[in-house]
Amino acid sequence: MARPSSSIFVHTKKRKLWVSIPFQGFVVAFAVLWFCFVASAAPVRQYPPQKPPLKLRFGRNGEFKILQVADMHYADGKTTPCEDVLPSQVQGCSDLNTTAFIRRMIEAEKPDLIVFTGDNIYGFDSKDSARSMDAVFAPAIAARIPWAAVLGNHDQEGTLSREGVMKHIVGLNHTLSQFNTAGVHAIDGFGNYNLQVGGAEGSGFVNKSILNLYFLDSGDYSTVPAIPGYGWIKPSQQLWFQRTSAKLRRAYMSPPMAQKSSAPGLAYFHIPLPEVASFDSSNFTGVKQEGIGSASVNSGFFTTLVEAGDVKAVFTGHDHINDFCGQLTGIQLCYGGGFGYHAYGKAGWSRRARVVLASLEKTEGGSWGAVKSIKTWKRLDDQHLTAIDGEVLWSKHSAGTRRKKHINNGAA
Repeated sequence: MARPSSSIFVHTKKRKLWVSIPFQGFVVAFAVLWFCFVASAAPVRQYPPQKPPLKLRFGRNGEFKILQVADMHYADGKTTPCEDVLPSQVQGCSDLNTTAFIRRMIEAEKPDLIVFTGDNIYGFDSKDSARSMDAVFAPAIAARIPWAAVLGNHDQEGTLSREGVMKHIVGLNHTLSQFNTAGVHAIDGFGNYNLQVGGAEGSGFVNKSILNLYFLDSGDYSTVPAIPGYGWIKPSQQLWFQRTSAKLRRAYMSPPMAQKSSAPGLAYFHIPLPEVASFDSSNFTGVKQEGIGSASVNSGFFTTLVEAGDVKAVFTGHDHINDFCGQLTGIQLCYGGGFGYHAYGKAGWSRRARVVLASLEKTEGGSWGAVKSIKTWKRLDDQHLTAIDGEVLWSKHSAGTRRKKHINNGAA
């Protein structure tokens, strides 16, 4: 879905439309000045009590697997109809199809962590946001798999505020989600935190984080009157990321097992960065079937990521019928692909989920070492949970390579 160069975003139900309007130069100048002045003034909040963090680590097989679930758009379960499915699928199709899909994914992939990248519920259609969220995360909780979540632009549109949604999430079982990083009180949004993945048991990295996961609140809609469209990652959040990244780099490059550079990192948030619009079919793996629904201003977070140097891939949702990964300046920018059946989609185009697998190298002594590679693939909600688009996102010893093909058993 192409959008005109001068445009404003209009929200209508579950779809996204762009309407062309005049946008005078003086408005742009004013908007930029207003953004610089207002966006840096982050509020100070009282945080709910944080649970002791559960320890994530690589398995004895030298692997750590993450399942990304994007845009579930869950509402009221059996009574909530599916959107954009084939006529033959309409009868009896509901939120329960979304629940069945995540259960199938858990059984097939057996992930070490599940990440929900926003629009977990569709607030407008939910009678009770808390109950909807309980249903969304129930399969992960029942499977006793650690999970983490960030917010999208629809989660807060029901019976709970954005703050209330995140407070509910952090109180659920088996979640590693955080209201915000403990001790960081002046930061925009809800759900800015990081998780550390330790080395395999019995290795020299057992007490060291060798894969760092960053979660950020990319906002919902602009709160600056002169700037239309979606929200963006604010300066206070970027400062938190920079400080966290630098702290983790120092720890990784310090004894024991001091390394020469940062541990690889992955970032998860909902709204894609403006830089995603730079890709075309010649330089990405997957499909692009709609316009890039990023903020109408560029807050510079991509540059911040490049400068930090540790993040190798970013995973977002938001644009349901885009599912591609493309590399820009050494960072892979990836969509999860639409997961939920109550979310808009494309009839005949299967709902899907993204899997990421980080693998360790072997040391000269035969034990597990640092991260060797990060691979990804997607699975379709079809009869066989078909795995597609396997590719290497990052390798310690070479640049990422792309392979467009169907794959078996998730092997890239």
